[in-house]
Amino acid sequence: MSAPAAESPPWSDGPTARAPRVAGSLSADVVVVGAGLAGLATAHHLLASDPSADVVVVDALRPAAGASGRGTGLLGPRVGPPIDVAARRFGPSVARAAHLASEAAVARVIDLAAAVGAPAGLRPGGQIVATRTASGLASLARQDAAYRSLGLTVPVLSAADIRRRVGVPYHAGLLYRGAATLDPAAFTHALATACAAAGARFHHDSPLLGLRPGTLRTPSELRFAEGTLRARKVVLAVNADADRLGLPVGTVLPLRVHAVATAPLAPEVRAALGGADGASLVDGSPTAPYFRLTPDGGLVVGGGRVSHAPRHEPGGDGPGHDAASRVAAWRWLEERLRRLHPGLVDVPVAHRWSGRIGMTVDGLPVVGRVGGHPDIWYIGGCCGHGLAMSVAHGRYVASHLTGPAPAGSRLPWHRDRAPRLPLASRPARALLRAHLRQLERAAHRTP
Repeated sequence: MSAPAAESPPWSDGPTARAPRVAGSLSADVVVVGAGLAGLATAHHLLASDPSADVVVVDALRPAAGASGRGTGLLGPRVGPPIDVAARRFGPSVARAAHLASEAAVARVIDLAAAVGAPAGLRPGGQIVATRTASGLASLARQDAAYRSLGLTVPVLSAADIRRRVGVPYHAGLLYRGAATLDPAAFTHALATACAAAGARFHHDSPLLGLRPGTLRTPSELRFAEGTLRARKVVLAVNADADRLGLPVGTVLPLRVHAVATAPLAPEVRAALGGADGASLVDGSPTAPYFRLTPDGGLVVGGGRVSHAPRHEPGGDGPGHDAASRVAAWRWLEERLRRLHPGLVDVPVAHRWSGRIGMTVDGLPVVGRVGGHPDIWYIGGCCGHGLAMSVAHGRYVASHLTGPAPAGSRLPWHRDRAPRLPLASRPARALLRAHLRQLERAAHRTP
């Protein structure tokens, strides 16, 4: 009889040493709140530009405790809605620039992972977005037409092409070259270690309680349970905690998503499911299952149920939170896992876990100034594409904090706030729940 699945990802736990809490009255040149990839990338690039800068990184728990350590390790180019929707909604030039920027973001993550000594688990390989439904075929056809009209090269894969790469039947797909998979927690911890080596000071177990913006003469003040931090420049890489803190950045919805991972597969099953070229597969239908291999030869499957998850405690994903819903989501993912390939019928599920992502109403991230203050920045709302986007946003914000940003460097999706969703009203919350249930039903209908 196999052991029960661990309710945690199969990723590296990283360093166990804890930094002190924020206590007393402290100060710094720059305070970065959030020791995930966005916050750490900001600190890393700040210190690379100015090694003498006094940079403090604060986290409610510890590095990689949130989405950056609980993701599934898919590194692919995508920002905002599908390319055809983006071209229609924002204009062709913006859609094209955004896609190219997302491709550059993926390449920079690969380079940064190698630079900070975290190549373990990093595996280049194409990312396939595929479908098994008629509506999915129509959607991919629209995307293919949009890519071609914008002069972007995203090859179309036939059913036979996909079967050769990942051994699972799909009708058709799009291949995103230059993608990769990696251990997100190991990367986050390696980035934290590099920041500390460069001189960043860390404080753990310190949830931010409030912020008083500074003036021309006074620094901003950040309030914690046991002390305060004062700094001229502040970066709030807090993702979906923006609403809890009352930040005027629009609505960044905290949504809970789920994944499971198997024990190592038999060599022939591993080879059939992408072992030859490291390809990962994402179903084109929202919340439908996606999968990729892990460095030890297991398989990660994510997708399915999505639920609104306002934070009620640091981390927001304790074992007691919505346990029945999480177990049901994991059970459904395991059932879908068994159907992917005959070689997966009896493989043990070794890990199952949940995590929170930040979603915006229009699918675009928020990276910009808080309330128009020139030296207080917010990063969040990557809508499930945070592995590449978070690092890109940290680099971008650091370039603005260290001096005039280079000409032409403005991100196509730079903005100070997302559209507002009035979640304080009961009708809005009911509509959100109905929409999420609809997405879940659609995922369950996917063959």
